[in-house]
Amino acid sequence: MYCHKRFSRLIFPVVFVLVLYLNTGIFLHAQTRLVVLPENPLPGEPVTLGLATFRSGSFRAVLLNSRGQRLTGAVFFDLGLQDKNGQAVKAALLAVPSTAASGSALIRVEGGVERIAEIPVTIGNREFIFEEIALNQENTDLRILTDPKKVAESETLWRLISQTGTDLFAPGPFVPPVTSTRRTSFFGDRRVFRYVDGSSETSIHAGVDYGVPRGTPVTACAPGRVVLARPRIVTGNSVVIEHLPGVYSLYYHLDKIGVDEGAMVNARSPLGESGSTGLSTGPHLHWEIRVAGENADPDVLVARSVLDKALILSKLNQ
Repeated sequence: MYCHKRFSRLIFPVVFVLVLYLNTGIFLHAQTRLVVLPENPLPGEPVTLGLATFRSGSFRAVLLNSRGQRLTGAVFFDLGLQDKNGQAVKAALLAVPSTAASGSALIRVEGGVERIAEIPVTIGNREFIFEEIALNQENTDLRILTDPKKVAESETLWRLISQTGTDLFAPGPFVPPVTSTRRTSFFGDRRVFRYVDGSSETSIHAGVDYGVPRGTPVTACAPGRVVLARPRIVTGNSVVIEHLPGVYSLYYHLDKIGVDEGAMVNARSPLGESGSTGLSTGPHLHWEIRVAGENADPDVLVARSVLDKALILSKLNQ
């Protein structure tokens, strides 16, 4: 009985300290600071991480759900800044998967096999639109038939958008790629494709579709470097631009491509004209954003900067 009482007296302050740390973030190295913007992201929303540390080496952020399962991750890159303590400031950009369940989650910073910092976040609840799309024989074949070239194109694209460079071409907000506001599909739409043989398949829409006529001018949503400009089997005439480390914009189903791979572009630089090439049921522009390989809601990047250096530094200095 005596041992039980003694144990009860000791465990209360330990539990209290652990709860306090979990609510404010756990920093396993002195003076290391981590901030998350926004603190309560929605599925599909890009998240900015700011890290201040005296430690050298490479760092990676991992988003874990309440069961400890990995949802996504991103590599930190230097911002060329120091916090008020003289620590180097780094940033990482990731996106909460549109399939992520709402509720508690955890962002962990790792340096190799070592845990550097952890901070809890809450993923908000978000509803997505459901739509059914009937495909003709040509589009059915594009989706279901095995084609080594189609596989090779997908692998090439994934290698491109999975890279995290060091160039900061577009720290500010993005702009829409067309002047029209008419949309025929939205980010994260839950789709069912109906095939000609009566079978079906589910899919999630990775971007937004603008219902614009063939030949509508399509422009870059932000400054960057063109890393892909070529025809592809499924997405038709396609352009991909790198804007920030791990952040890419994609433009699909173009009628004409008006830019070369390797070219540097500014916001609203011409990229080509909208069309209906590839797997398409009519003229439109598919506009997509990838952050660390994950689909991100383009509207968020139009609404706010995902790399506001002044904001990151002010949060770290608090």
